[in-house]
Amino acid sequence: MKALIIDDERLARKELINLLKKHPEIEVVGEAENAEEAKEKINSLQPDLLFLDVEMPEKTGFDLLNEIDTSAQVVFVTAFENHALSAFDVNAFDYLTKPVLPERLTETITHLLQDKKELHSLQSNKKILSFDDHVFIKDGEKCWFLKMKDIVVFESEGNYVRIYFNNNKPLILMSLNNLENRLSDDCFFRANRKFIVNLNNIKSIENWFNGGLKISLSNNMEVEISRRQAVKFKTRFSI
Repeated sequence: MKALIIDDERLARKELINLLKKHPEIEVVGEAENAEEAKEKINSLQPDLLFLDVEMPEKTGFDLLNEIDTSAQVVFVTAFENHALSAFDVNAFDYLTKPVLPERLTETITHLLQDKKELHSLQSNKKILSFDDHVFIKDGEKCWFLKMKDIVVFESEGNYVRIYFNNNKPLILMSLNNLENRLSDDCFFRANRKFIVNLNNIKSIENWFNGGLKISLSNNMEVEISRRQAVKFKTRFSI
């Protein structure tokens, strides 16, 4: 996996690079010390993984994620524990606190590689799901057998996905990226890093900030379509 390290502290970047040398599966392809430099390197290097600090001069790590569209996994690396909940709100893969412990980094990378392996397996072996297909969902003691067309929206919660249908919202162990590869493009659309929506359950659409869109769904949820995905949406569905 190609990794980009984004941190305003040079020493912190070097320490993380040294720790990553023990993990040959991770190739550090670049460094950035602020959000603007990071945007340029994300566009040019196309990394699979971002190690991202939160508190940086001028713009935070959260500001950066709001300004870019990337499918790269995000691992926050910061000295501040109080940002953890916000990190998972933007679909971060993990959250590491400084100083990074080698065993904690190993745990994160193990999970990253497992997720990547599962993605490859899904791409090569699994059937693409459309509206007429049925799926079995289990959350704790509760089980459902439903048609895909009844699902309104999928929401990422860390390494889990919450599924909304018929006033239910069970949680399953699967990343949103892996799930996306199982879904038909004719039926579902990736709105942003956090949501995949059922196209048949969109009630209304309006222009939103920074060139994005906001959609209202049949269950009254509102979801923002990121700027990059809004371009795809408009191109695909314009008359």
